[in-house]
Amino acid sequence: MDINKATQRYEAWLRSNLPVVIEADLEYKHQQMADAVFPFFRATFYRWAQRVAQLLPEFDSAPVVLSVGDIHVENYGTWRDADGRLVWGINDFDESTPLSYPGDLVRLATSAALATGEQKLALHPRESADAIIAGYHDGIVRGGGPFVLAERHIRLRRLVTGELRDPVRFWTKMQALPEASLAVYPPEAVDAAVTALPEHGADGGASIRSRRAGLGSLGRPRVVALAPWQGGAVAREVKAILPSAWSWARNDPSPTIHYAEVLDRAVRCRDPHTAVHNRWLVRRLAPDCVRVELADLPAVRDEAALLGWMGFELANVHLGTADVRSSIVEDLAGRPPGWLLSAAERMADDTRDDWRTWRS
Repeated sequence: MDINKATQRYEAWLRSNLPVVIEADLEYKHQQMADAVFPFFRATFYRWAQRVAQLLPEFDSAPVVLSVGDIHVENYGTWRDADGRLVWGINDFDESTPLSYPGDLVRLATSAALATGEQKLALHPRESADAIIAGYHDGIVRGGGPFVLAERHIRLRRLVTGELRDPVRFWTKMQALPEASLAVYPPEAVDAAVTALPEHGADGGASIRSRRAGLGSLGRPRVVALAPWQGGAVAREVKAILPSAWSWARNDPSPTIHYAEVLDRAVRCRDPHTAVHNRWLVRRLAPDCVRVELADLPAVRDEAALLGWMGFELANVHLGTADVRSSIVEDLAGRPPGWLLSAAERMADDTRDDWRTWRS
């Protein structure tokens, strides 16, 4: 099965499992997939789920953890915890599922290699892989720890908040979102977004907007409730969630959504406004509650340190699986030098082949 057939079958699965599919967003996704290999990689976790087991069977016997699944170098962001502190970490768990722990490491390293190929990163793939595995090992051995961007993570705070999104520009962009057609978007999604607003947006009626964001989740219904509240604007987003594409690739007859589970179990300071209600993810949108993309970072930056922190944060997620710490440390110790780079290069080459097929 090539990438074209895989995409057709996966999107048919989407249509059979969602209350509505936003077809214009799928068309936009296809265009983004053709533009460059890095956005293609971000948009096609379903294909990764098909190919990684075929190309890397040596990892099947490694310890299994509740994984991120669709981890990559632009799946990190910031949010505010219950005490108002700014926190950094993994931003999205749409594809979370139990997998052998090396799978997330390989995907993160593959994304870094592809980003380097498109000059989004300057590190050689070997340096990226070394930094990721060093940070991950450190996180596992130390038992993890949240990234609260205050006195303990000054360098990271300066890196990801040096040009924190301007609030005026952010809210101008939110106000420019198109009005959502209530004939298209499910009433339960709209109700969930409005209910999540503080006092239901009591300072004025909420407006319901549609939003196109991300790549892998394009096509899923996504709405934003926008309202004035106590002198400023507030926004809550609702997005449809599904079982991981890993379940689709394995023809799992009883797939499970793991989003709420991974939020509950990971070593992190949670955003109190992020929650799962039935098959809808509800979260706050704000200038400092956003994904941080590579283009948002300063031109002068310590990329090795950043990838090390990404690896450490990945350990924070994996440590949510009970009694796995010692087995991962033992498994890592038994792996040969360069194993992560070798696996990432195989997957990067396979992704490039798929991308060329998609463009042809």
